[in-house]
Amino acid sequence: MESHAFAAAPAGSPRIESLPVEPLLTSEFDADPGSVYERLRRTHGPVAPVGLMGVPVWLVLDYREVLEVLRGESQWRRDVRHWRARAEGRLPRDWPLLAGYEVRQTMFLDDDEHRAARLTYHSAMRPFQDGHTPVGWETRAAVARYADELIAMLAAESGTTGFADLAAQYTRPLLLMVTTKLFGCPVELGDEMVMDLWRMLDGGPDAGAATARASAAMTRLVAHRRAVPGDDLTSYMLLSDPSLSDEQLGRELFMNAVYLNDITGNMVCNTLLEVLRGNASVRRSLSAGLIGETVNRAALVSPPVANMCFRFAARDVRLGNYWVRAGDVVSPSVAAAHHDLLAIGTSHIVDSTISTRAHLAWGAGPHQCPSAARELASMIVSTAVGRVFDHFTKAELTLPPDQLPWRAGPVVRGLRLLPVRYELGEQSSVLRGRIPAPRSGEEPVPSPGHADDGRVGGLLAALRRLMFGTRRSQ
Repeated sequence: MESHAFAAAPAGSPRIESLPVEPLLTSEFDADPGSVYERLRRTHGPVAPVGLMGVPVWLVLDYREVLEVLRGESQWRRDVRHWRARAEGRLPRDWPLLAGYEVRQTMFLDDDEHRAARLTYHSAMRPFQDGHTPVGWETRAAVARYADELIAMLAAESGTTGFADLAAQYTRPLLLMVTTKLFGCPVELGDEMVMDLWRMLDGGPDAGAATARASAAMTRLVAHRRAVPGDDLTSYMLLSDPSLSDEQLGRELFMNAVYLNDITGNMVCNTLLEVLRGNASVRRSLSAGLIGETVNRAALVSPPVANMCFRFAARDVRLGNYWVRAGDVVSPSVAAAHHDLLAIGTSHIVDSTISTRAHLAWGAGPHQCPSAARELASMIVSTAVGRVFDHFTKAELTLPPDQLPWRAGPVVRGLRLLPVRYELGEQSSVLRGRIPAPRSGEEPVPSPGHADDGRVGGLLAALRRLMFGTRRSQ
């Protein structure tokens, strides 16, 4: 597609501020975002002007145009200072999405500053992604161990046959445990972080204060690990770039905690949902033992990030049927792009057992998720999904798929709950008090008695209160 990167918009071409825009976040969008994307595409083509909480935004809908925006670093900027409406003071002072974009953090940097920050991440995270290093081996083993411990807790609470919410009682606590382990949180900080990240991810009246506390907790964690280094991401980040201040690294960890818990957790739940609802393509991959491809296929149908972070046009550019002006904001819609891709009739993507990895769940282009982080997240998701089907001989939804409650929002589409009726196999290792033998090609997993420097015991106690306390009180 010709981008006209250095052309000026013709006189008389409409500005987004002059166009009538329909609000994106409506009850229809909450219930069925796919129908909203399709209506916008029929009306406007690959790119549509929408209202986002009162602010006009270009929503990019088609796969080709989304890729163009994600890959075009020189044209599509991430730094919020390129946003013309912000620079001219035309944004509402209390616009709820602005605060996140104001953070000077890797995902909102450009050019050399961005590349340097990504190198720091890659250097620090690579040992955790590599299963052949001691820290990588232990990370993989810990994810499997935590998954087994949580399923054992379900069995202890509800029996070998019962009901569970695989979002609140499995996926979310698992990701919080992994975050605590990966970041090197001591027990006292781990319990505090668990509680506040939980409130923050759920939203509600305490979310703002919880966000501030969690960010402050990350800064304190950095100070602690600077004084007492360990085999954790925080310490490796400090080693990779000693010039990082506690506040700078605290901001990086805070944003990564959000993405690790929310985005990776959504990918776990969405994959489980596609299996449980009977998605034939996803089930074929699972039956073939291809957990990674199972995750890829689920991500095509239900990506964990519906609409990616804003980009800002560096120059006037033709995109779809419109001219986007320098300083305009665009939101690449991964969910709409995937729907477009699947609707094209790409049967080799939809029907084959081996996927082409065409999904954009990890992004694309210079700002896509760094490879080491992507591999680490893929390992976490594959392990979390695989462990469920290792232990459960039966799992079925207790609500029709179209009645499951989803979190509404401009960026993430994630399940609020994933209720199932389950049966544990009589030979399940969690009933016999030991960890399963590894799959072919997996590293062996340590026994449940492994102490993790004392962190996991205290964290599991906090998670038990979170998992079961609310239900008992009701």
